[in-house]
Amino acid sequence: MMINPFAKKYTVEESKIFQFLSKIPVFGGLSNKELAEFIPSMHERSYKQNECVFLRNDPSHAMYIVKTGEVVLSIDIEGATEELRRITGGNAIGKSCLLPNTKRQMNAIVSSEKAEFYVIPQVNFLDIFNHKPNIHVKMMSALAKEYNKYNANLFKAYRKYYGIFELKHLY
Repeated sequence: MMINPFAKKYTVEESKIFQFLSKIPVFGGLSNKELAEFIPSMHERSYKQNECVFLRNDPSHAMYIVKTGEVVLSIDIEGATEELRRITGGNAIGKSCLLPNTKRQMNAIVSSEKAEFYVIPQVNFLDIFNHKPNIHVKMMSALAKEYNKYNANLFKAYRKYYGIFELKHLY
C-alpha cells in the first residue's frame, strides 16, 4: 500500500479527538477526514453539579458530547421527575439537534461534581450536512439505528408490562 505524502496530517490533539468521537455511535462511521469537519465547531463547556444542560421542550439547538462527568436524563410528569438514564463520558446527548425544528424530549441535569462537554451547535451540523452529504447520510443512518434500538427496547418493556399503557397512544 502506498502512503500519500500529500495527505493531511493531524495534530496529536486532533487525533485524540478523532479517537474519542469515533467511539460515539453517531460519529462512529466517519473517517478522520470527515470528523475533522466538526473540530472548528466544537466548543468546550463545563457545568457544575445540579446545573441544567437542557430541559424538556427546549429547542434542540446543539449536541452535547460528555467528555467527563455524569448527566442524568429524566422526564417530568405532573410535578414528578423520573430518572431515565445516567450518561457518562464518551457519550452524546441532544442528538435530536440533527433533525431540524425539534425540541428536547427530556431533561439533562449534571449529577457529578463537575461535567465537561464538547458542544456542537445545530447550525454547524446543518452547514456540514449541506456541504458534505456523505457525512449527513452516515450520521443519519447511525441515528436511525440508535432510534430503532430504543423502539425495540420500548416494545420489549411493553410486552413485559402489558396492560399498564396502550401503545396506540404512542402512534
